[in-house]
Amino acid sequence: MEVRALTPHALHDVRDLFGTSSVTRGCWCVWFLVRGQAAHDGWGSVNQERFEHLVSDGAEPAGVLAYDSEGRPVGWCATGPRSRYARVLRSPLTAPTRDATEDDAVWFVPCFYVRPASRRAGLTRRLLDAAAAEATRHGAKAIEGFPLAGPGPHRDDRYLGTEGLFAACGFTEVARPSPRRVVMRREL
Repeated sequence: MEVRALTPHALHDVRDLFGTSSVTRGCWCVWFLVRGQAAHDGWGSVNQERFEHLVSDGAEPAGVLAYDSEGRPVGWCATGPRSRYARVLRSPLTAPTRDATEDDAVWFVPCFYVRPASRRAGLTRRLLDAAAAEATRHGAKAIEGFPLAGPGPHRDDRYLGTEGLFAACGFTEVARPSPRRVVMRREL
């Protein structure tokens, strides 16, 4: 298994991976990047264009991509400076603890996607660790996420990750803004 930062040269790999689900084919991991109805209104090709533009023009990677031993893309973790994620900046989940002066220096992990046949093999943990390593390489002071709270079972919104996953990767609780969500942070 290899996990590496997404570059414009690997966009074909993301197209292949996201093509395995109707949700990723529509969202293209832009839900947290845009405000309001924009993600719904752009479902499909418009969101794909937004995502590909971010990957092509971004100084920092849009995330990390995992490959199996045969070189097939099998997992994705979105990450980047918190300032990139318009929906996160306006979220009541992060408002109580968010220091706006850190938005460029703190990275955020909004979502994961793993190919169905590759699930339950610890891949999400490897993706999260790789996201933290990428944030470190780019000089981030910390990395955060707002995963699902508690032990579960979690049937919906698993793309956010779970509290247990984040804790296993060295993240600690910053706030518990709702019974279902926890804000977690790892200093880098």
